[in-house]
Amino acid sequence: MSASLNHIKLPDFKLSSGKEQAVHVSYQIFGCQLHTAPIILINHALTGNSSVLDWWSEIVGSGKVIDSNRYTVLSIDIPGNGFDEEVDHLIYNYQDWRLNDVARVFYQVLKELRVCYIHAGIGGSIGGCLLWEMTVTYPELFGTIIPIAADWKATDWIIANCHIQQRLLSNSIQPIEDARQHAMTFYRTAQSLRFKFNREISTDFKVKLWLNYHGKSLKKRFTLPAYKLVNQLLATSNAAQKYDDNILKAIADSEVKIRLIAINSDGLFIAQEDRETFELLRDYRDIKYNEIDSIHGHDAFLIEHRQVNQILKKYLKEVEPTASLKACV
Repeated sequence: MSASLNHIKLPDFKLSSGKEQAVHVSYQIFGCQLHTAPIILINHALTGNSSVLDWWSEIVGSGKVIDSNRYTVLSIDIPGNGFDEEVDHLIYNYQDWRLNDVARVFYQVLKELRVCYIHAGIGGSIGGCLLWEMTVTYPELFGTIIPIAADWKATDWIIANCHIQQRLLSNSIQPIEDARQHAMTFYRTAQSLRFKFNREISTDFKVKLWLNYHGKSLKKRFTLPAYKLVNQLLATSNAAQKYDDNILKAIADSEVKIRLIAINSDGLFIAQEDRETFELLRDYRDIKYNEIDSIHGHDAFLIEHRQVNQILKKYLKEVEPTASLKACV
């Protein structure tokens, strides 16, 4: 199960904005050796990274629901997220980027690895949005996608929150800390904070100390260019942009199985959006929908491990007969 950070350089990658630039990408592989077992691609969340064993250890590993003894687990860092700690690999022209550019970067990495087919793609938050983008752009890439607490587009609500995040990142004296504290309020819920703190005080209200902790914690492991970039990517997600915002039309060329997981209390990716997607596609596509029942809001997919395990176990069992290895032509 051990893994190391691997690197690929794309010297002249052309963005959808028309700009060309060198892009450095890091990735990790866990479990079975590449090309010996069905591949599961795990896309990380906004400030996450490819070290899935660190942030999803209850889900991924030997004998876990994403079993490293049965699958090759691949995770790619969003370029410019700074996880490789190479300053020269950061991306400063974040406004030139869209989430679809990341989908195309990921595909180039897969080509370098001679991966032409992925048994299942799983992603939470922006990682789930990225699955939609990849599916539309590369219709035959996935057998199944499992977006969690995600959507195929940025709603007005997400765009509004990303706008506030951008203003904090651009104008605050402590941009990373302040933006992170603001983000934590829509990653959780009022109920969640009441359950956790109930107005308790130590040196100050514990909820304030908790927010301060998360701000300082992110500042230690994240950079301002990285935060501006991923915030821009989230705000620009729209897998159906070239199809008049019609997701049914956008996935018309794909036979991918779609397994949606929403969170009933999610205040960022509202569950109703996924319900509407399910209702829109259910008569035309192989699609199923499940909800995580939680008071914890958007972050519940990182908290409610029992429910996530149960749902993923069911979904992966459903598609297991189709697990196969496909060589590049």
